[in-house]
This record gives sequence, structure tokens and C-alpha cells, in this order.
Amino acid sequence: MVAWIVLAIVLLLVIVTLMRTIRIVPQARAGVVERFGRYSRTLTPGLALVVPFVDRVRPLLDLREQVVSFQPQPVITEDNLVVNIDSVLYFQVTDAKSATYEIANYVQGIEQLTVTTLRNVIGTMTLEKTLTSRDSINAELRGVLDDATGKWGIRVNRVELKAIDPPASIQDAMEKQMRADRDKRAAILQAEGERQSAILRAEGDKQSAILKAQGQREATMLQAEGQAKAIETVFQAIHDGKPDPQLLAYQYLQVLPQIAQGESNKVWIIPSELQSAVGRVAGAVGELTKAPPEETDGKKPE
Repeated sequence: MVAWIVLAIVLLLVIVTLMRTIRIVPQARAGVVERFGRYSRTLTPGLALVVPFVDRVRPLLDLREQVVSFQPQPVITEDNLVVNIDSVLYFQVTDAKSATYEIANYVQGIEQLTVTTLRNVIGTMTLEKTLTSRDSINAELRGVLDDATGKWGIRVNRVELKAIDPPASIQDAMEKQMRADRDKRAAILQAEGERQSAILRAEGDKQSAILKAQGQREATMLQAEGQAKAIETVFQAIHDGKPDPQLLAYQYLQVLPQIAQGESNKVWIIPSELQSAVGRVAGAVGELTKAPPEETDGKKPE
């Protein structure tokens, strides 16, 4: 019975010894080994052997890039305005030994260093410049933090400002200013549109007037040409017909009633030429009545 107990104790000691001797380090992890309390070596990913009961492996460190988001911090600008800045930091452990022995808590150290650096940088800027200079602030923060954390075995890859919140009164003033700027731009655009519309409308009226005038001119020219052609035709017909004074007087008498048909003709003055024309027509009619009748069947009337 005692032999079995001794054998069990020996087996247990062997298992414990093997467990403390064999270490498996995952990828992107690193382990610091201390021998008798002093730094011995750094375990890399894979299978590693340590001296049991002599070497102690500290908690593994994550070598991947890590993201830390800090709480909004009140910062005073150059023009004495308090703004709350919310920042996020991307860093990576590059030296497990330095990250273990150079600083007790590198995450807390990075946070405090970020807050201090942020206050120093923002303190030299006005609120307006702070709101419009995020890229330059991020670059300056990254440079300062990377230099300071290098001895800790930490590399700061990127620093981003997630939000910059000015006081409520300043936000109201900024919103009013932005609204006024938008209204101003809208009024300018509306005025510009109305001006362009007026210019286009004036150009259209001008072209319409030009075309209308050209149409009237062409119509007048065509009408004048038609009248001239008609007068020429009438004149030629009269010239070819060789009218006598009696025919002209008769035509004159036919036109007079048309002259008298106008509604505005209240008084009709008979011209002196009308008497001579009537005399000619009367004389011509009298001569026709006195003319001897034409012979019938070749016999003269008795």
C-alpha cells in the first residue's frame, strides 16, 4: 500500500515537472522568463523548455496592434475656451522586456502621456484652429508619444481625435453663424439666378424684337413691291387701251360712291373735276341718242 502511495506521488511530481518545463507560446505572443527573480530570456512563439522550479514565466504579452479609446478630456485652448476631446490610440508592443520592466502599466502610462501632450498642443491653438487642424494635431501627438514610449518598448502607430466638443454656448453661436452663411450663400445664388434669368429674358426679347422688325420690313417690302407691280400693270393696261376722256370720266364717277361710303365722311365736297366729268358723260350720252339708227335688211328708214 505504501509503495502505491509513493508511486502515485512520484507520478504526480513528474507530471507537474513536465507541465512546468514545457511551455507553448501562441503566435503574436511573447513571454518573459525570470530565473531566481532576474530576467533570463524572452520566449518566442512555439514550443519552449524552461527549468522547473527555477524559471518563472510572466504573463504573456500581446504583440498585435492594440486600440485604446480614452474618455473625453477637458482641454483649454489659447483663447480660454474649454473643449472636450475624445481620442483613440493605436499602439503595438515591440519589446516585451522593456514593456515589462520599464513601466508598471504601459496602457495607463500611454493614457496619461496622451492627455498631457494633448493639453500642451491644444493650449497653443485657438478654438477655430483646433477644429480645422485635426491632421496636424494627430501628427504632432503621434510624434511626441512615439518618442516618449520608445523606451517602454511601445510603438505608437496612429493617434486620432474622434470628437472635439466646444461649450454649448459656442456651439449655438457656431450654428447661428453657419446658418447665416448658408442663408447668405442661398441669397447670393438666388440673386445670381435671377440676374441670369433677366439677362436671358432680355436677350430673348431682343431677338424677338429683331425678328419681328425683320418680318415687318420684309412684309412691307413685299407689299410695296406688290403695289408697284399692280400700278405698273394697271398703267400698262391703260396705256395699251388708249382710253378717251369719256371712259376716264365714267370710271371716276364709279369710284366716287365708294369714297362716300366711309363712316367718318360727314360732309361730301364735290370737286370741280366732277362737273367737267359729268359734262363729258352727258355729252357722250347725247351723241349716242342723236345718232341715226342702223339700217335693217339693207333698207334706209323712211
